[in-house]
Amino acid sequence: MNRLFRLKQGILCELFVVLVAFSFFIYDKVSDPALATIIQKQEDGEDNTETKQETESAEQEKSEQNSEKQVEEDSTKKKEFIKWVEFNVSYEALDRAYTYDVESYGKDIHVNWIEILAYLGARYGGEFKQYKQKDMDQLVEQLLAKEETMDTITADMQYYSYYLEAYTAVLGGLVGEYEIEQKKEESSTETIWVKKYGLKGFLPIAKNFPYCDYDDFGVSRSYGYKRRHLGHDMMGQVGTPIIAVESGYVEAIGWNQYGGWRLGIRSFDGKRYYYYAHLRKNFPYNKELQEGSIVQAGDVIGYLGRTGYSTTENVNNIDTSHLHFGLQLIFDESQKEGNNEIWVDCYNLIRFLYRNRSETVKNTETKEWVRIYNIKDPAAEEYKKKK
Repeated sequence: MNRLFRLKQGILCELFVVLVAFSFFIYDKVSDPALATIIQKQEDGEDNTETKQETESAEQEKSEQNSEKQVEEDSTKKKEFIKWVEFNVSYEALDRAYTYDVESYGKDIHVNWIEILAYLGARYGGEFKQYKQKDMDQLVEQLLAKEETMDTITADMQYYSYYLEAYTAVLGGLVGEYEIEQKKEESSTETIWVKKYGLKGFLPIAKNFPYCDYDDFGVSRSYGYKRRHLGHDMMGQVGTPIIAVESGYVEAIGWNQYGGWRLGIRSFDGKRYYYYAHLRKNFPYNKELQEGSIVQAGDVIGYLGRTGYSTTENVNNIDTSHLHFGLQLIFDESQKEGNNEIWVDCYNLIRFLYRNRSETVKNTETKEWVRIYNIKDPAAEEYKKKK
């Protein structure tokens, strides 16, 4: 039996030697490592199809990794947006720059009011307490004389591009071309449409309704938690018609414990969010409005009241009837809510908008106030086409 066992062992050893020799022979014949891998996998019971699938899988994984890397790079680029804006442009600067813009419209050199203000912003470091009218006048004289362009003048100004983007975000929808209804004749009730260029933004309080205000941006508030006042209060009578400052669409409507009945209207370019709060109890809005509704600058959107400071809806917990008007800038949607919100001081902007007040009349049947002279804003027409 031992002899038979040794015989079997010898045969197995010889077979092993033959197999090793054969494997070395195959290895020598294969110079490409990839092919050697295929042969090895065939010996392990894997075929070419599985190898091809693994190769394709590896390539797909690499492609997905590259795609993820590209998304991360794009995301990083996307995050390069303005994080903070302090809007300190004075009323006098707004008024003068606007006048230059309108007076030069349609001429060889059209002076853009936002570019003028951005130049001064870069020059003053955003601090318009330094504003001197002669600084603006000299700049405009250079432009109108064709001595230089805004590009050449601002070429070496490090922060001009920042102020241009920031001030465009604040003021971008307020001046431009539009059509508005006017009386055909002074004594006539018939109206005609007239094309115009100029201020197409409106004061948020309707014409012929009294109000008072002061610069209260940043003062403390204590309801709910201690916080800064990030808006502009305009004290007036309950029921005063509230006006859309700029054309846009309703993004938020309903109750908020801080703002009471409130409306949020977004500009068509997405940069501005107008916030109207503490609207009237029982009858806060124009009844036709809902989320997504399009409004034109100058439309009646709601009514002044004193609701808010309550988790229960339709409660008057504000002592003084007033409109809380806020303007939020949005350079990226991550800034819409939370700690990254950008709200700007609107006091001087409100003073500037006073020149354009929407005249209204009350419909005795519906009890709604409506504007007398309608407007056609190209921005609204363009938005409707895209929807």
